[in-house]
Amino acid sequence: MNRSGIIPDPIARLPWRVLGLVVAIGVFGQVVLYSAAGGSLQPWALSQGIRFFVLLGAALALSYVPVSFWRTAALPTYVVIVIALVLVELVGAVRGGSQRWLDVGIRLQPSEFMKPAIVLACARFYDMLPPNEIRRFGAIWPAALLIGIPAALIMKQPDLGTALMVCGGGVIVIFLAGVPMRLFIGGALGLAIAVPLAFNYVLHDYQRNRVLIFLDPESDPLGTGYHISQSKIAIGSGGLWGKGFLNGTQSHLDYLPEGHTDFVFATMAEEWGLLGGCLLIVAFLMVIRWGVNVGQQATTRFARLTAAGLATTIFFYVAINLSMVMGLAPVVGIPLPLVSFGSSAQMTVLLCLGILMSIDRQNRRTVRW
Repeated sequence: MNRSGIIPDPIARLPWRVLGLVVAIGVFGQVVLYSAAGGSLQPWALSQGIRFFVLLGAALALSYVPVSFWRTAALPTYVVIVIALVLVELVGAVRGGSQRWLDVGIRLQPSEFMKPAIVLACARFYDMLPPNEIRRFGAIWPAALLIGIPAALIMKQPDLGTALMVCGGGVIVIFLAGVPMRLFIGGALGLAIAVPLAFNYVLHDYQRNRVLIFLDPESDPLGTGYHISQSKIAIGSGGLWGKGFLNGTQSHLDYLPEGHTDFVFATMAEEWGLLGGCLLIVAFLMVIRWGVNVGQQATTRFARLTAAGLATTIFFYVAINLSMVMGLAPVVGIPLPLVSFGSSAQMTVLLCLGILMSIDRQNRRTVRW
């Protein structure tokens, strides 16, 4: 029991302030989807709300899983997901020109599970690595292989945004593990050489066009650059206070493509203005800051690296999506978690939060003891 003797300790040890922020973001996302549908719960807000609370319940259940389980399961889980990615390539379902899903009674997207799995796998690798090996080349090439294999399989689907997030999550863990900067510089030089080759020989035509349009969105304002141009118009027209709930024009008149998924922030900003956008960003930053603090308070190397990597994964979701809709980055199909319609990002972020709460629970138990 806690100090008051009323609330059981397992419940009292939940991070209720963070959970309140997460619920506020999720409910606000449903309000935005309600407006995007012209003031209707169908077809987006109702199903999004049901999924959100079901997945939030699953995240709460995961918070009771001991950190030792995540440590033991990290590498086996990684292997299973890599096998699933191979199966996607062999027998995966094609949808919208991309081959990203497995039909196993329900439709699964294994690449989404790889976002937290790569963090767990890299954290487990450095947890096993003896401290005196961290400054040697053997400290980086196995982790690079762990990252490179799923990233290559995901690029083949093709899914540039998810591949970048998998790489980003893994690289953050490598950096925080204490790998010497000289190895990072060497990797950066290799990346600088690989980028032009990847641009010309790996990226699909539509992906190359997205990069070129990002550099000059006005070159094709009614074609490839249409998404970015309309997104900027929607955000700018919202001004400081916004046009008001249900009063957006870009989304309601169908000028803004994907206004309920990838570009949902533009839909929101048009009606809620700069103030609404800033409050949403602050809420996300507070959740991410909590995740970083969980890592700083962790007592084991695995828990520290995992918490930091998962918090960074959530940050990448938010930062890439906002950069994309504001024209600060190419359009790579990364949704705004808990706000955009769809289950993939929602599931991944709540899975990350569930593991973070598991680590936080262990931290609180350790401090108390």
